[in-house]
Amino acid sequence: MSQSKKKDSAPPTVQYFAAVLRLLRERACLTQDELGALMSYTGSAVSAVETCAKPPTDEFIDAAEKALDAGGLLRSAIKYLRLERYPVYFQGFVQLEQEAVSLQSYCTQVIHGLLQTERYVRALLMCNYPPFEDEELEQLAQGRVDRKAIFNRKPRALVHVVLEEAALRRKIGGPEVMREQYAHLIECATRPGVSIQVMPSSRAEHAGLRGPFTVVETPDETSLVYTESHGESMLISKPDKVGALARRYAMIRTQALGPEDSVGFIEQLMGET
Repeated sequence: MSQSKKKDSAPPTVQYFAAVLRLLRERACLTQDELGALMSYTGSAVSAVETCAKPPTDEFIDAAEKALDAGGLLRSAIKYLRLERYPVYFQGFVQLEQEAVSLQSYCTQVIHGLLQTERYVRALLMCNYPPFEDEELEQLAQGRVDRKAIFNRKPRALVHVVLEEAALRRKIGGPEVMREQYAHLIECATRPGVSIQVMPSSRAEHAGLRGPFTVVETPDETSLVYTESHGESMLISKPDKVGALARRYAMIRTQALGPEDSVGFIEQLMGET
């Protein structure tokens, strides 16, 4: 793909950042190579961002901000550039997720995105059909990593996840990746505000059989429910429907293994892998 076509097809925020970066660089009378040297990057890396061949990483933005003394102009774009690392149908929910007071998720096919290791993420994205282009895969993988900022936020969000046993037994990426993933889940379960439960396959009938969903509580104490499937999503806000799904999630929690037994179950799976 030519540079002009890449620029035209890039998300609007990426195009805007590229234009502002170029303008600031030219005002500073710097070549791409000279700016790259100040940032500890190559001139080619600067060119790739200015032509939208590659979206800027947070680290690149910080380096450019300092090198050009941009007064916060470049760094202010990080929030919006991060959003464009996600599929369009998911962007609205990411904002809710990062600001949420609490998240309660029931997962059926794969491990929850907030709890995935980077190798698990990449193996999962490689399974997509049609396959992602390399650049798109990198953006999606970085976006998944960015979401974990919620765990370092103050005040801390409460995160509760119920995982179907089938999601845990699916060997995404192979045994080595899954052993690392199991260990990560066990570590996550020890974090303040994080709780993980397993819905065992032996529980043949339970309240979650109609599919996965997430109950989100916002800072203004509004509750919403998010669902997605095959690249489509729905955000439910009607109080009666949200209430019904919140009660369904409460039932799912009572039917799953308790937190301690769930950690023991995951440890057993890790030993078997």
